[in-house]
Amino acid sequence: MKIALLGIGLMGLPMGRRLCEAGHSVHVWNRTRHKAEQLAPLGATVHTTPAQAVKDAELVILMLDHGGVVGHVLFDLGAAAAIAPGTLLVDMSSIKPIEAKDHAARLSELGVEYLDAPVSGGTVGAEQGTLAIMVGGKAGNFERAVPVLKVFGRPTHVGPIGSGQLTKLANQMIVGATIGVVAEALLLCERGGADMGKVKEAITGGFADSRILQVHGQRMVDRDFAPRARMTVQIKDLRNALATASEVGFDAPITALFEQLYAQGIDHGLADLDHAGLFVELASRNGMA
Repeated sequence: MKIALLGIGLMGLPMGRRLCEAGHSVHVWNRTRHKAEQLAPLGATVHTTPAQAVKDAELVILMLDHGGVVGHVLFDLGAAAAIAPGTLLVDMSSIKPIEAKDHAARLSELGVEYLDAPVSGGTVGAEQGTLAIMVGGKAGNFERAVPVLKVFGRPTHVGPIGSGQLTKLANQMIVGATIGVVAEALLLCERGGADMGKVKEAITGGFADSRILQVHGQRMVDRDFAPRARMTVQIKDLRNALATASEVGFDAPITALFEQLYAQGIDHGLADLDHAGLFVELASRNGMA
């Protein structure tokens, strides 16, 4: 299949690699061209503009930073107008549900079909093809996309357009809050004299066990905060969740608290750390190295 992939960042690069390895004809674009050129040795065609990349594509995939960038690439840089009518566009970026609905409506006027399909699993999941993919849109379009989405992981159809993004917000609310609780708990144990690594080992398999404890908790133990998903990405998702909650008249005090904590960490110079770097902010508050 001829597939256009717009956005070759931390997630887009391994996803593009998997598409190439699966035998697809992959056409890529990225604002910073050299990132897209990393896929050229695998057979991908690198384009100068997004409009060139999507021309004659059978499927278009977006993996961009946020809703504003998605709108800019589609409607200001000419990508949407260059997509052939009847083509399916799958936006795998993490954006607001209201933005997904707006983009879908504008694309529909051009005859372009749409799915919102954000992912969870980070760069590890993208590399291994184990991403959780939350898909909103028509059931028929979901079935069209499934063979390609399975290259990336496990797709689940969760409802109409916007539902994928709503599900991703739920995911990120849980991730952000759980990272904070794991960090606070491990730091409390360290302050009290326990070995953080052994604490993590001791509670593994109990009710407090989780993917966050195993992956992000280990990063905390190792003091490894190299960015997989940055603090800035986490706060963007929390703010999108709060904006969506406001739109539907829902009070989300727990999410609001963690948005404040991540914001304070970013204000203190932690923006480029992995989102497990909230540990550093909480350690600093307690005078711990």
